[in-house]
Amino acid sequence: MRSHLLAHLLYLLLAAGRDVTGKEVDRKPNFVLMMVDDLGIGDVGCYGNDTIRTPNIDRLASEGVKLTQHIAAAPLCTPSRAAFMTGRYALSSGLGSTGRVQVLLFLGGSGGLPPSETTFAKRLQQHGYTTSLVGKWHLGVNCEHRGDHCHHPNQHGFSYFYGLPFTLFNDCVPGQGSDILADLQHALRNLTMLLGVGLFTLVCVHVCGLFEVSLWLFVALFFLSILATAVWYMPFKLLPTWNCIIMRNQEVIEQPMTVETLPQRLLGEAQNFIKRNVDNPFLLFFSLAHVHTPLFKTPAFAGKSRHGRYGDNLEEVDWMIGKITETVDSLGLANNTLMYFTSDHGGHLEDADSIIGQKGGWNGIYKGRNHLTSFLVGKPWEGGRGGIRVPGIFRWPGRLAAGRVVDEPTSLMDLYPTLKYLAKDTQPDRQSDGYNLMPLLEGKVERSEHEFMFHYCGIYLNAVRWHPPGSDAVFKVHFFTPNFSPPGAGGCYDTKVCLCHGDHVTHHSPPLLYDLFHDPSESRPLTPYTEPRYAEILEQTAKAVERHQNTLTNKQASDDTHSHPNADVPSVQSQMTWDKILWRPWLQPCCGTFPFCGCKEDTTHI
Repeated sequence: MRSHLLAHLLYLLLAAGRDVTGKEVDRKPNFVLMMVDDLGIGDVGCYGNDTIRTPNIDRLASEGVKLTQHIAAAPLCTPSRAAFMTGRYALSSGLGSTGRVQVLLFLGGSGGLPPSETTFAKRLQQHGYTTSLVGKWHLGVNCEHRGDHCHHPNQHGFSYFYGLPFTLFNDCVPGQGSDILADLQHALRNLTMLLGVGLFTLVCVHVCGLFEVSLWLFVALFFLSILATAVWYMPFKLLPTWNCIIMRNQEVIEQPMTVETLPQRLLGEAQNFIKRNVDNPFLLFFSLAHVHTPLFKTPAFAGKSRHGRYGDNLEEVDWMIGKITETVDSLGLANNTLMYFTSDHGGHLEDADSIIGQKGGWNGIYKGRNHLTSFLVGKPWEGGRGGIRVPGIFRWPGRLAAGRVVDEPTSLMDLYPTLKYLAKDTQPDRQSDGYNLMPLLEGKVERSEHEFMFHYCGIYLNAVRWHPPGSDAVFKVHFFTPNFSPPGAGGCYDTKVCLCHGDHVTHHSPPLLYDLFHDPSESRPLTPYTEPRYAEILEQTAKAVERHQNTLTNKQASDDTHSHPNADVPSVQSQMTWDKILWRPWLQPCCGTFPFCGCKEDTTHI
């Protein structure tokens, strides 16, 4: 009798064990994606920096897989993040620029990631994932009226959003100057002052009786002065109120935001989301506000690094990455969680002043390092703000071998198909420009599927890299390059802005050609005399460009098709035109009654 009872209990225990094991095996993996803003690849210890302390990021690399040729799809925030979210080049969603402005400038504009677009968050949400974005968005909010939230993260697959619908920029901190269309601000201010002086002069002339002035002239000049003042003052002088806000889901909870406590709040929200979803498959996109300028002055890190305030900020980033990793590990989620660390594009080296010192990052040996103010820049080089080579680290204990290094070309756009594959999403989808990375990360294949990669400056194709089958070489072909100034400099120091069109670029016929395997700094262009495959490389690249352009299901219009033969044929509405970029009061997110917007989040719990 006793033996029969013991056998029955043993059977029940084994059955329960099989049930638990089965659930564990069947459970989909969690995803924690961590993206820094404007981080230079040369700033991180595991990528060669031995003076800035990044032990937690380095630990992710030592426990996982490090990518050495991880490439952003665009050289600036808005188009790079659009490509990352959708797995497609930014021009496919209308977020490639045709002119000066290459990122969204106002939360009160109507441009953004179109509602019809599909993001990896939306796909995972449809497959049972709880999804969250904590931090920076910078892909628009409203389309036609305040509150339609057509571009908002909640409409693009994120169940929960807390953070900056725009970005952190200098206008958010008093005394740091302005990033948004500074020259236009200056012109409008001068026009306003000129009209004011003119009106005052006419009044004085009329009062002194020097000559008669028509009343209609007074009235017209008065209202013109009022209009000019409104056009200048409302959108630009109140930028901290309009752009520097924090939202929780679709509610504005702080306007303007208190920058000093932002890092702690973002970190706390990210940790709490993980803790709330221990028992459910989840996606967390932790999109840090660091290390975009203005730099933080958190007391615990101020003055602690060897590289001024920028180094302090990066060491704070590393601490935050460590806290997220600690949260995942302490909850027993490590073996079922893919963690990913990267940057949206390269750092901007030349941003410095005599008080703070270096404000931007270091991109190692890679070319193209320059600071380009006013959010307006584009370069095809590997390094720099406007550069495209970024850190890429994956950790998944038990699934990915620790300490593995992958020297193959990969892209931020690869995250979309990789997450779909791991979530067992086999539903029909539009064509992606990325590839599933898991075979490469797990060592099942040695070669990247990216034989060709295409580099855009706005909507203009300015460079292509080719990784020939059976070869270690990675050739890069430049169709045009920006005109740096002064001559010999590594950026547009004279104009403070590099553009992608017209007289701002130099076209190359034949194109410039480099071998990144032997010349990663792009300092020695190849010629028919130094490279036996020269003609073949140009021929294969030209054919690849033609095939690539035929695969673009959505194509964005160009205003400069004559100067750029690689510009695409119109068929998708551009989100980067002036009428979509500029501020419109009826689109402005606001807590309170517009225009008297203002509120503060209760941070006593932090």
